[in-house]
Amino acid sequence: MKFALLAASLISSFALSLPAHAQQPVMKVASTPTGSPFTFLDTSTNKIEGVMVDISNAIGKESGFTVQIEPMQFSALLGSLTSKRVDMISAAMFITPARQEVVDFSQPIYTYGEGVVVMKKDTGAYTSFADFKGKRMGVQIGTAFVEPMQKSGLFSEVKLYETTADLMRDANAGRIDAGVLDYPIAAYAVSNGKFPELRMVDTYKPTIVNSVGIATAKGNTELMGKINTSLTKLKADGTIDKILKKWGLQ
Repeated sequence: MKFALLAASLISSFALSLPAHAQQPVMKVASTPTGSPFTFLDTSTNKIEGVMVDISNAIGKESGFTVQIEPMQFSALLGSLTSKRVDMISAAMFITPARQEVVDFSQPIYTYGEGVVVMKKDTGAYTSFADFKGKRMGVQIGTAFVEPMQKSGLFSEVKLYETTADLMRDANAGRIDAGVLDYPIAAYAVSNGKFPELRMVDTYKPTIVNSVGIATAKGNTELMGKINTSLTKLKADGTIDKILKKWGLQ
């Protein structure tokens, strides 16, 4: 009997001595491995890093939960959330009416539009989609840019890619005439010299401008409430600005 009481006391003492984060609930957060600087696979650590990962971790710290990043392709993000395989999506995902029909979004975090990359030898001063009439265009599956490009009827081809890396590689090799993707992602890849034959079309004026946010399952008001409360605080105390600046976003 004394031994049982002693064992129970030791177990209780051990539990109390555990760090607070060990007892926190774990939130599975879907992110993509190919969306620098928002989310990407750091090959030196084999972990997903980036703007949205840092923001998710900051939200978790404020809200009292631990973040577990679940890497997957962009086209699989919404399905993973609606099927309850994950609790949140934190990636370069625009808040759009179509997506709001199936998931809930947080308050906006960062706003931008589409960017266009072409080969350096193409010196055209393109300003709009109309200037690319008859061209072979590339775009990533699942992004907000696909439907407007397909419906425009302007291009000889709209080739779909699973990842931005695949899109950029084909553009770099001249297999498409131009690639359309999130401006910060394109600019980050070009500035890092990963695709030496490409340039950003600086004269282009984006028309599909929107904001990224964090998504949760439809109707999960408790989790979304925690996320929005944390975001409000993190914006006010400058944490969000520091994270954006860390990754080269203003």
